[in-house]
Amino acid sequence: MSYPVQAPSRRPGTVVSAAAVLLLMAAGAVAYAVANLLVTGGTVDRFRAAAPGTGASIGEIDTVVSLLRASTMLAAVIGVLMALLLVGLTLGLLSGRPGARVATWAVSGLGLFCGCCGLAVLVGQRAAPLRLGADEQVTADLLGLVGDAYPGWWIPLNAAVSVAQVLGYLVAAVLLALPAAGAFFRRTAPVAPPAGPMPPTGHMPPTGQTSPGAGPVYGPPSASSAPPSYGPPSGSIPPASGPPSGSTPQSYGSPSPWAPPPGSPGNPPPASAPPGQTPPPEERA
Repeated sequence: MSYPVQAPSRRPGTVVSAAAVLLLMAAGAVAYAVANLLVTGGTVDRFRAAAPGTGASIGEIDTVVSLLRASTMLAAVIGVLMALLLVGLTLGLLSGRPGARVATWAVSGLGLFCGCCGLAVLVGQRAAPLRLGADEQVTADLLGLVGDAYPGWWIPLNAAVSVAQVLGYLVAAVLLALPAAGAFFRRTAPVAPPAGPMPPTGHMPPTGQTSPGAGPVYGPPSASSAPPSYGPPSGSIPPASGPPSGSTPQSYGSPSPWAPPPGSPGNPPPASAPPGQTPPPEERA
């Protein structure tokens, strides 16, 4: 069980556009790898036909051909791997994963660097051909024949691919940096519910009892729990608080003149005249 997340109901156009650019670049990488493999066969044949005019030996020619085939295979493998990486980034972007956005920025930076380097190499080869020493003139001639053995449209195609690569990565990185894309990738993560079954609404467990996975409950006791009672138990007669029957209480201080002597039954003291009245004189005589 998970709570609904607060996220845009639809993917913003910036994210969809960035994903489309990455997919287009992935398709271009696969197409370039396939085209490179298809062109290699004719390029090798033309190179072998023109190489004997340089005075190079068969071993030197075979070495250049092996390097040409190996570089072509390596470029094709790298192109396919890059296409798979771009497809994975596209799926991550469409799913709204922030990690895919950060990875796309990293790959875009690397792609920009590689595209600029490739474009610089192409321009440098045309502007300043490779020049070696006199003892390596044969090698320089063989390397020059490799460029001439490719079809006439191959070098311009490589330049266009390098420019498209730089522009594609730049556009994708900028689209993912826009505010609409940022709001899409900053969605609230779902909150995990507490462990254990939840009590029904409006129900409070009794004092001292807690639901599984919950802490102790603090507050006033519920109405179902009665407070402890103090005093003698219900239905019992409290013990007498006076001296035992038949025993004379212990007196403290001087004995009263009206008290009966010890051992005699108790008699009330004789009546005395009320205070304030004096008997007549004849009675006193």
